Amino acid sequence: MNQFCKFKIGFCSILGTIGAFISMLFGGWSSALTTLVIFMAIDYFSGFIVAAVFHKSDKSEKGGLESKAGWKGLSKKGMILLIVLIAHRLDLAVGSTFIRDAVTIGYIVNEALSIIENAGLMGIPIPSVITNAIDVLKSNSEKVQSKKDTKDRPKFG
Repeated sequence: MNQFCKFKIGFCSILGTIGAFISMLFGGWSSALTTLVIFMAIDYFSGFIVAAVFHKSDKSEKGGLESKAGWKGLSKKGMILLIVLIAHRLDLAVGSTFIRDAVTIGYIVNEALSIIENAGLMGIPIPSVITNAIDVLKSNSEKVQSKKDTKDRPKFG
């Protein structure tokens, strides 16, 4: 076996191990998590296009590209993934699967709204079927939040 094949096998093994570990941390890789990551990438890319091509970004003074704004966006997306991870750990602590799903759906809606905002800044009309789907997701997210707020919680202190 040549040197390149050995390197490729080792590299792929390391990446596979890291991917499996990350998936385990999130409680498995669900379609909701896949959707969230895809929406995050689309949002970041569309925000980049709004700034680089259209110069209409509200994240910079002149509406153009700014590296600090890009790093802030990536940092926020990283923090969102950490919050989803925390939600999964809370699910494990209370024995449910409810918290991670609710948090993930909430962030999917947030990313979708940002993508639509970016498309609007580009002058792209948004089909009503997409805005209706986002309204349904937003409504479901608000229902989950109101259920959490109205349940009797144990009193501490």
